[in-house]
Amino acid sequence: MVMSDEGAEPRHPQALLDQVAALPALPGVYRYFDAQGQLLYVGKARNLKKRVSSYFTKQHGGTRIGHMVGKIVSLETTVVRSEAEALLLENNLIKTLHPKYNILFRDDKSYPYLKITGVAAKDGTGDAPGQRFPRITYYRGAVDRKNRFFGPYPNAWAVKETIELLQKVFRLRTCEDTVYAHRTRPCLLYQIKRCTAPCVGYISAKDYAADVRGAEALLRGETQQLIEQLQARMLVHSERLEYEQAAEVRNQLQALSRVLHQQAIESVSDKDVDILAVRVQGGRACVNLAMVRGGRHLGDRAYFPSHVEEAVGVFHAEEGARADGAAGSIEAQVLRAFIAQHYLDVAVPPTLITSEPVDELLLDALMEQSGTRVTAVHQPREQRRAWLEMAQHNAQIQLARLLAEEGSQQARTRALAEALGLDAERLDELVVECFDISHTAGEATQASCVVFHHHKMQHGDYRRFKIEGITGGDDYAAMRQVLKRRYLPVAQAQQEAGGAEVTDRRARLPDLVLVDGGRGQVSMAREVFTELGLDISRIVGVEKGEGRKVGLEELVFADGREKVYLGHDSAALMLVAQIRDEAHRFAITGMRAARARVRTGASRLEDIPGIGPKRRARLLQRFGGVRGVQDASVEDLATVDGISHQLAEEIYRALR
Repeated sequence: MVMSDEGAEPRHPQALLDQVAALPALPGVYRYFDAQGQLLYVGKARNLKKRVSSYFTKQHGGTRIGHMVGKIVSLETTVVRSEAEALLLENNLIKTLHPKYNILFRDDKSYPYLKITGVAAKDGTGDAPGQRFPRITYYRGAVDRKNRFFGPYPNAWAVKETIELLQKVFRLRTCEDTVYAHRTRPCLLYQIKRCTAPCVGYISAKDYAADVRGAEALLRGETQQLIEQLQARMLVHSERLEYEQAAEVRNQLQALSRVLHQQAIESVSDKDVDILAVRVQGGRACVNLAMVRGGRHLGDRAYFPSHVEEAVGVFHAEEGARADGAAGSIEAQVLRAFIAQHYLDVAVPPTLITSEPVDELLLDALMEQSGTRVTAVHQPREQRRAWLEMAQHNAQIQLARLLAEEGSQQARTRALAEALGLDAERLDELVVECFDISHTAGEATQASCVVFHHHKMQHGDYRRFKIEGITGGDDYAAMRQVLKRRYLPVAQAQQEAGGAEVTDRRARLPDLVLVDGGRGQVSMAREVFTELGLDISRIVGVEKGEGRKVGLEELVFADGREKVYLGHDSAALMLVAQIRDEAHRFAITGMRAARARVRTGASRLEDIPGIGPKRRARLLQRFGGVRGVQDASVEDLATVDGISHQLAEEIYRALR
């Protein structure tokens, strides 16, 4: 056996130790679980037997890794073919399962792209407008092979700026196909020289296709070749005495020269590059990602990983025992985790410029996944060095901003706990839920529930409730309904637990329940909690002050305590106002969306038997919206693919 009972800590089940001893000496991924089945840690190893055994054969004391190892009761492993494959699987699991002791980068937002519709064609052949006269547009989502995509870009602003650049030089259209198909005269973009008006035949498909190819060359960073091609075209037109066409190409060259000067497009060989800089301070880390596409610096984006403190302890404990690769600083580990997780879903450029060294194993894994050669430059020179220094400076600024915000938010949480007599020793676990009601003259009533936890708003836990079966405008009845719907499952969970507090956060009663309102709303909340058998001392109302002025709010308690005025400059009041305002915002946006659906009939189409998402999309695309469908005749409706004459008659009747 690789490990003996004497070396093993006695708290681990013997079945687990036997499983560890039987592990193969092969590359793979291992996962540790606690007694509740929660995933603690995911790791990869060149030699599973050697790596996993090291956790159980050493005494870790009171370190973070010691706490983690003490919680392990079960183990799962997956054997793979190579260490590179193990690295990819490890980070796939980290990103999807969110283990507690791994550095985790969360990025819920997809990256935007610039899309040119249709596939490449030299002469603009094709029947669809998007193929014959391709359109440039902003796009966010999964890419496909039916169109051409450039990017990804760090933000929407970078895409829109690039579209504006292409409009100045090549004057490509940006209008929807439905708008394009119904134009009878040029739009304003033609008048301001941002479009060549293919919609009314002011440019041939062949010439438009040449402009599209020029735009693609500019996006790829082939600026010198593009300039040479335009100059050659201008000379050809001149030799043929086609002076108007030559003047058009000359104008393109002039516009391109201005753009290159204004946008500072570099003439260096780098076309697609990602610059990655890492800063770690105060238990938090920041990775600043700057993007260069087509030789243009498009901007940057900051990422803040979770579980850095927990992962640091595990990393340092492993450092001396690692037999299969990459050691280095915590900055290098953060960068390694970012690269491995980020490029699972995003195309990796051929060159990475990094503030920390990147091990060859990670590059091999990226190349294996992408099928292209990837190089990492750790100590760049000249222009690359300037890019990296700028990214490092931005990482430092973003991290300092985050630490300042978190310090301020923690101070607000502590002030609120002290003001309300809450447990100040467990501020990180403090949970506040706040409710608000929103409607317009009783129409489309919506209730919101927002959650504050770990010193910040937890957007993933927000909930909206559609209020029905009450008199329009009755806020008390609406509050009663939403509180009962939210806390009935909590009361049932407590009853099943014999009246004890439930540990599961979703079924647990929050430490504080804020309602936006005074004594009336608080009385309604007290009735609901009394009926459900819940603790009424957790209910607090936020009552408007004299003249409903901001800063004069008072807190009203359901258990009979006197009202509390915190003071207009109180940190506790700032936090209460922040949570209350977020509940109000969330309720209003939900109410407005519901009201818009009712007024425009946006959901009525799918209520018609036989109309599913695909047919609804075809109808909306064909007629430009719900109002267009409402105004269409039976004959017009029947021209849509998939709509029979009988179904067209049903749609016509339903919408009238």
